[in-house]
Order: sequence, then C-alpha cells, then structure tokens
Amino acid sequence: MGNYTAQQLADILQREDPEMNLRKVRYYTQIGMLPPLELAGNRRVYTERHLNHLRAVLTLSKSGESLAQIQSKLAGMPDEEIAGLGERLPFYQPEHIMANETLVLSEDVMLTLSPRIPAELKAEMIAAVSSLLKGEKR
Repeated sequence: MGNYTAQQLADILQREDPEMNLRKVRYYTQIGMLPPLELAGNRRVYTERHLNHLRAVLTLSKSGESLAQIQSKLAGMPDEEIAGLGERLPFYQPEHIMANETLVLSEDVMLTLSPRIPAELKAEMIAAVSSLLKGEKR
C-alpha cells in the first residue's frame, strides 16, 4: 500500500478527472469526506484508501449527488464498496459518454452500449432486458 502527499494524490486523480486539483483534495480532507490521514513516522499521509474515497466522491458528484449526500452515503459503506464506486469513474468521463449510446429502459435501468456492438445484438440485448423488466421469462 503506497503513501502519498496531497499533491501526489491530486496529480494521480487529475489524470482521471481534469477538474481535480490539490485544493479539492485538501478541501475534501478538511470537511471530513475522507477517512483520517494515516501516520507514517511523524508525517500524516494519504493511502490507497484515501485514493479510493476520492474516486468514489468524484463518481458520485458526477452522477449529481451533493457533497452532503456523498458524505452520508460513504459514511456507512464498507471500503470494498467504496473502491467499487471509484472504479466507475471512467464511465462518467465525457469521451466515454459521447462515444457510447445510453438507452433509458425504465426509471431504474439504463443500458449503455458501445457503437461496436452490431445492431442485431443490440436489439436482442434491449429486448432481453426489457422482458426481464416486465417479468417475462425467456
């Protein structure tokens, strides 16, 4: 598990989200969005756990959540789930959204498909998910 300074963390995250910067890392730390910093010798450092939390914060903020909602959600969430949330960050990047087609099948289900998927397979997938939503058996 690596140890990071706030600047190193900001640099890593800026490659994943250009809006991230040192100021935001420090702000999220200050308002308690992240777990307490770890001690390494006599220094306070960030770890992979903090990196996962920040990725989750970015993912949830891109999905429209307020900082208060994000803080509340992350408070009781296990570290594995937080890491899983953070892994979804690439799906919210503009280039991903623009390159793929997202279909809203219901209030609760959205299907995002790559343009590389053949039209026939796409139609089958939409029909299968739609029938599952209607409770039909195939």
